[in-house]
Amino acid sequence: MPNKYDIAAYIWPAYTGKEPRSHIFWPEKNGEWQTVRKAGPKFEGHHWPRKPLWGYVDEADPYVMEMEIEAASDYGVNVFIYDWYWYDRRPYLEQCLNDGYLKAKNNHKVKFYLMWANHDVLYLWDYRLSDESDTVIWSAEVNREEFVRLSDRLIEKYFKLPNYYTIDNRPVFQIYDIATFINGLGGMKQARAALDDFRARAVSAGLEGLWLQITLWGDNALNLSGIDGSDKTAIHEAVTALGFDGMTHYQYIHFANVTQDYADVMPEVLREWERVDKAYDIPYFAHVSLGWDNNPRHKSLKPEIMTNCMPQEIAKALKAAKAYTDSHSKQAPLITINSWNEWTETSYLQPDDLYGYGYLEAVRDVFLKYVPQGELRGFPNSIR
Repeated sequence: MPNKYDIAAYIWPAYTGKEPRSHIFWPEKNGEWQTVRKAGPKFEGHHWPRKPLWGYVDEADPYVMEMEIEAASDYGVNVFIYDWYWYDRRPYLEQCLNDGYLKAKNNHKVKFYLMWANHDVLYLWDYRLSDESDTVIWSAEVNREEFVRLSDRLIEKYFKLPNYYTIDNRPVFQIYDIATFINGLGGMKQARAALDDFRARAVSAGLEGLWLQITLWGDNALNLSGIDGSDKTAIHEAVTALGFDGMTHYQYIHFANVTQDYADVMPEVLREWERVDKAYDIPYFAHVSLGWDNNPRHKSLKPEIMTNCMPQEIAKALKAAKAYTDSHSKQAPLITINSWNEWTETSYLQPDDLYGYGYLEAVRDVFLKYVPQGELRGFPNSIR
């Protein structure tokens, strides 16, 4: 049964060893699976280690991605949002997209779009040094010349593909860290000029334009490094000045207190949806996170842990997102989920040895008609 909703799950493209520059973080050359495999509990009752039921697969392998696309489609996930990176004048971690998803024979079943994850790279990805968080390895800021280079690559390599996700026939492109973007360009005025030029180049390339999406981080002020006469600018001001077309979130931790049970986090989430809906004139797309616990990446205990993130609680959040989307029928029926595979942040749809296929079943049961166990093509029955 076709899904009338666009259920979009973020993808962290680090589960491969095919990116040479990733070997400084994961020298065993299988990406961040190295961290997942070695993760253990930090205290009694801590639900680690967790093991992927599909194994420690290489997601830059098209045969692996054919399996994952089939599963996503069967359970109601019909869009992947690939985290996309650009450091040191070149892309980073593109292999999972280029060699895995794009070479999968069934990639027409799940569309994709890109989120430019333009944050600095610190030691976070290296378990050996992750508690030393002040060292910048690669800066994510780019100037105008570099932005033209990277955005030309996006237009030519991805935006024209038939399975690239669009709204109003315009390819969707999400920017993660708006302050970093503005700082790199040199100010709000310069950032707006760069985005206007980006849109114009897309049209010149034969597209109908761009649909630019911003990642919201709550209602905090932006630190713009003293440019434009002030070091603090309201997010609302930036969204308006830069002419974004829509908004969503990436993770609950960006705006809510996640150090509590999932059921207690949700009232904060619903209040944030309501606040954003009233405060902005552009569409907001409801976001659902599946949990938060990034202790697998750290030697020391990180106390920010969302607890009792059970599939039945996720189903309630998805129903709330569905209701929000139904009440905003004039905008695209897009809902974002964190995530498909953020194992080291403990927020993933992929099946594990704790809840089995429970999270995927929650998506299916909310957005698709019920499919009896055993009828899904080529996949084991859920663990109960």
